Amino acid sequence: MFKFLKTCLPVGRKQKEPQNLKEVFDHLKKLEKSYEELTRELAEFKEKSKKDLQKFGLVRFNPFKEIGGDQSFSIALLDAENNGLVITSHYGKEFNRVYAKSISQGQSEYQLSKEERQAIDKAIKGAGS
Repeated sequence: MFKFLKTCLPVGRKQKEPQNLKEVFDHLKKLEKSYEELTRELAEFKEKSKKDLQKFGLVRFNPFKEIGGDQSFSIALLDAENNGLVITSHYGKEFNRVYAKSISQGQSEYQLSKEERQAIDKAIKGAGS
């Protein structure tokens, strides 16, 4: 009679089929509570995930014209609110320098190079690499 309720049961749980309208209502109340709990948990998850690194932008470049190849790079790693960091690596023939700068709402308190700004813009726009 109430076979549709079997599809609403959590996986792995076996319950008897409702025999009357009161059992159906009781089951629907349990489902409503489960739905409210899942809705609350999803909202909490969404709020927490805003702080996770979600966006990136990568720019490869050659800062030293005397050596070939785009071995240097800037990568921006940002959360949903455009907070995070940009890391730049300058690769030279006899050295490698790495810089990290914090980013808050898409801006930095430090001066940004052209490549770092490009990496941040790519991350914000969702362009990646």
